Amino acid sequence: MREEYQADLVEVSRLLVTMAESVRAALRKATSALLTADLKAAQSVIERDSEVDAIYEQVELKVADTIARQAPVASDLRRVITALHIGADLERMGDLAEHVAKTAARRHPSPAVPAELRPTFKGMAEVADHMAEQITELLAKPNAAQAAQLEKDDDAIDDLERKLFKIMLADDWPYGAETAIDGALLGRFYERYADHAVNIGEHLIYLITGETVGQAEESED
Repeated sequence: MREEYQADLVEVSRLLVTMAESVRAALRKATSALLTADLKAAQSVIERDSEVDAIYEQVELKVADTIARQAPVASDLRRVITALHIGADLERMGDLAEHVAKTAARRHPSPAVPAELRPTFKGMAEVADHMAEQITELLAKPNAAQAAQLEKDDDAIDDLERKLFKIMLADDWPYGAETAIDGALLGRFYERYADHAVNIGEHLIYLITGETVGQAEESED
């Protein structure tokens, strides 16, 4: 029974790594579509989001089956429940990449963002991509210290979002309200993508240490 349980955990881990790789690729392609008005790339991201959803369904089914058959307790139960939470965050990250792609597709053939905003979005995308890369590595080889670093990357995304609003709210902003609204929503998509990556890092810290991030910080004080 123990060997069967371990095999179940390996399968869940494999599925989560596949999801992480998929949502990373999705945001990279969605960003390319956004910055270059590439309709084909945008449509590809939109069409493939259902694949991420399907993998998450597999995670849910595998976790439910494992709990029913193995009745895990303590650290074993923590592992399967954590996997479920991580899967939910990854699924949402895929949805946010899809939102970016839909914005790019809706504005085609015009670029969805003006030239003044592209460097900022490129910066946000680069940070988000780094975070997604870290998540993939952490799912394969959990490390609490590395997981904690995701919070610092999230701070960089927040700084870039503030820069974005500063540009759009300037008196000399020439593109009108509609473009500013698109920019604000797009900034939010990247910011939330990063937030879900941070959530995954916190889930992994809990998995490794048995403590939430708040509990760990209190124990250090």
